[in-house]
Amino acid sequence: MHCRSESNSLSNPEPYNPLERRNLEASIAKALLARKPRSLASLQSFNGAGIYAIYYKGSFPLYEPLVNRNKRQTFPTPIYVGKAIPRRTRKNSTNIFGVTKTKVLFRHLKNHASCIKAAKNLKTADFLYQFLIVDEMWIAAGESLLIAKFAPIWNNTINGFGDQESGRGRNRCIKPRWDVLHPGRAWANRYEPRKENLQQIQADVAHFLRSLPDPRP
Repeated sequence: MHCRSESNSLSNPEPYNPLERRNLEASIAKALLARKPRSLASLQSFNGAGIYAIYYKGSFPLYEPLVNRNKRQTFPTPIYVGKAIPRRTRKNSTNIFGVTKTKVLFRHLKNHASCIKAAKNLKTADFLYQFLIVDEMWIAAGESLLIAKFAPIWNNTINGFGDQESGRGRNRCIKPRWDVLHPGRAWANRYEPRKENLQQIQADVAHFLRSLPDPRP
């Protein structure tokens, strides 16, 4: 955190800019974290578009540092952060439902729950989520700020959790790292294998979690 002594702040006042990155980050993170975490296994339909965070509390050995970190700190660290933007009916126009009546955020979380359920070494009961309905103009920025703040591992080292099955004729894509570490999604098996093996990915996960800094206040 950028700190100044009281005397310096009085003699050299700095005007508050609500749109400054650090202020936006603090505002969005505070609003999201104020929401009560809910079990992903008990996900129920709701309306809204915005941003969300997913947390892990299970026993997958590689994620033990992440689980312990969240037990130890009151400022939790998500395993994944995402956004859900309303569909547009035409170019540069949000659909008539806006951000409050669409179910796009619920659908994103439902898809994530299905991916976790398909994985052979994960359980949906071990995941929690928080969401924040946000004005559309701030959704993408909110997601980017939260990813920069928390560095969720499924947004960084382990890519592919948020992927969907590619269209016909695109099966030459490379299998995402997420599906190597957490096999189970049938469509991912049709993709080209990665050059790196499971052990190399596991080593990257361990290194990433060891070097993960504490979230900035």
